[in-house]
Amino acid sequence: MNTSVEVQTVIKSYPAGTGTINAVDGVSFDLHAGEFVAMVGPSGSGKTTMLAMLAGLLDPTSGSIFIDEQDLTKMKEAERAQFRRRKIGFTFQSNNLVPYLTALENVELMLRLNNEFTPRFRDHAKELLARLGLEDRMNALPQQLSGGQQQRVAIARSLINRPTLVLADEPTASLDTERAYQVVQTMAELVHEQNRTGVMVTHDLRMVEYVDRVIQLLDGKVERILSSKADLACLANPANCQVIPGQVLGFEEFKITEAARV
Repeated sequence: MNTSVEVQTVIKSYPAGTGTINAVDGVSFDLHAGEFVAMVGPSGSGKTTMLAMLAGLLDPTSGSIFIDEQDLTKMKEAERAQFRRRKIGFTFQSNNLVPYLTALENVELMLRLNNEFTPRFRDHAKELLARLGLEDRMNALPQQLSGGQQQRVAIARSLINRPTLVLADEPTASLDTERAYQVVQTMAELVHEQNRTGVMVTHDLRMVEYVDRVIQLLDGKVERILSSKADLACLANPANCQVIPGQVLGFEEFKITEAARV
């Protein structure tokens, strides 16, 4: 496998009283093209901070992040913004959809910003939305969509320009179990089909059924990286997982309220 992302001894520090605290503390790992990875850990483990640095939205205090052999941490802000538009697709829990654009127009937005929009890409945008269960909602505005539907539009937008790296922060947070499995399975299929690199932060261990590796963070450090099919199958059924030490399973219980179901 070709290495598309290299994280080298990354530290992110914040002031704390008279000293500092490391939200991310010396993290290193490689990600490969065609690989879908889950980043897991309890709240405060540093996974969301790490995701923001991979997205180029947050600067590390020290260390390097290479994407397609280009050091994201050495770029000026304007250069990094342009690089993000071309190389990184991401969706966070806030979704950040443009309220006056339809679902289809929101997905096409990155193509228009990069001057890459063509009728062929419109067909691709429609295909992505259909695969995510939104075939009949393409012309709806965000305010006409449920939270889960908005999240799926954001996922389609993150994939439309075929980026090197696709990032998703809790992509199933607003979805019921059936739709959550569908969305994560579709993300995994698209990452594999397009030979992209995908990283998903999740508290829902059931979703690791579809990933190739799990990176567990604890107290800002990489606690372990799991890739064997047996370990991933165990994690995907956490209630009955006895093979892996208990601290690996020390995550928040995944819950969906009835109001969030779509």
